[in-house]
Amino acid sequence: MSTFKAPKGTYDLLPPDSATYLAVREAIAAPLRGSGYGYIETPGFESVELFARGVGESTDIVTKEMYAFETKGGDRLALRPEGTASVLRAALEANLHKAGNLPVKLWYSGSYYRYERPQKGRYRHFSQVGAEAIGAEDPALDAELIILADQAYRSLGLLNFRILLNSLGDKECRPVYREALQTFLRGLDLDEDTLRRAEINPLRVLDDKRESVQKQLGDAPLLRDYLCDACKAYHEEVRELVTAAGVVFEDDPKLVRGLDYYTRTTFEFVHDGLGSQSAVGGGGRYDGLSEMIGGPALPSVGWALGVDRTVLALEAEGVELELPATTSVFAVPLGDEARRVLFAKVTEMRKNGVAADFAYGGKGLKAAMKAANRSGARYALILGERDIEQGVVQLKDLESGEQTAVGMNEIVAELKSRLG
Repeated sequence: MSTFKAPKGTYDLLPPDSATYLAVREAIAAPLRGSGYGYIETPGFESVELFARGVGESTDIVTKEMYAFETKGGDRLALRPEGTASVLRAALEANLHKAGNLPVKLWYSGSYYRYERPQKGRYRHFSQVGAEAIGAEDPALDAELIILADQAYRSLGLLNFRILLNSLGDKECRPVYREALQTFLRGLDLDEDTLRRAEINPLRVLDDKRESVQKQLGDAPLLRDYLCDACKAYHEEVRELVTAAGVVFEDDPKLVRGLDYYTRTTFEFVHDGLGSQSAVGGGGRYDGLSEMIGGPALPSVGWALGVDRTVLALEAEGVELELPATTSVFAVPLGDEARRVLFAKVTEMRKNGVAADFAYGGKGLKAAMKAANRSGARYALILGERDIEQGVVQLKDLESGEQTAVGMNEIVAELKSRLG
């Protein structure tokens, strides 16, 4: 036992559980790769200012949850609390929006950091797969992303998730709504902190999870009653395209996202098997974000899905993923000469695409066979002195217990055909 432990609110991903996380990442990425999204990776930290501007000065993320620090050179940096601002910054810096086709379609996968109160499904370090489509204002693009996320979840075998959908309007109709909401909120019995938030960004108050606040919001004005004609038409088209694709969603007029940059389409994926941390992912359109961080007007839309939350959702539904065996063949040499011969064979097998492992550390037959069984391999290859003289190796099926001698030169071909 080491004297060091993982920091509070974080976790280590270890085998065999880590294989599930990799499979989830892969399943989310697959539909994106097949739809024109290219992979992007950005640094784990950025200028504090990027998030303050991009995510929003009044958000909990920036005011309370960001890991911000000053470097030895005096730069103010922060560990990234979310992915969109960084991806947009990188795309602008590389002038991807000038390189040809818009939208620029990107996907990413990585760790994010927030100083949260740790609880199940909410960590200080968490992992997400996200997608952004930058530089086009088109309801079909919003619909595409919702459909791809739905496809990713279904490919994993998840069934009991719900998609919530809303529109937050744009710079024409949002201010009118904002004023109506502020007027309403000023008449409520709210604490000073919440009233202050209502002045900076009243939509955030709708997102307040406390019952004392929610109880008073029953008659709050709804954004959908304030949408301008252009936003209404846009939202209607998103709904029609998603419906035509056979994807089921629920209209949620109170849905706002916890980031200031969203406009128009906003959506969330929730899973009722997760208790209070029910959101497994979400996203929306953010048409003004590029200008907020000093770029040109580039209307964009994106989402991020939580890998940890998705794994919890799979557990809640009792879904077991079909994971490929990490090892197909486990080699057991008996004696020094066998060790040399069999190690060379294992190397050859691996070059031929057969996943193989080896009994290291000079174990005896009994211990080596235990290791073979634990490895999850389908076959064990056993080589003793007599086998070497006869030019064969013993191939043991670890499921049926059946054992056959196979010519040393035929073994790779034999295993390839058996393993298909």
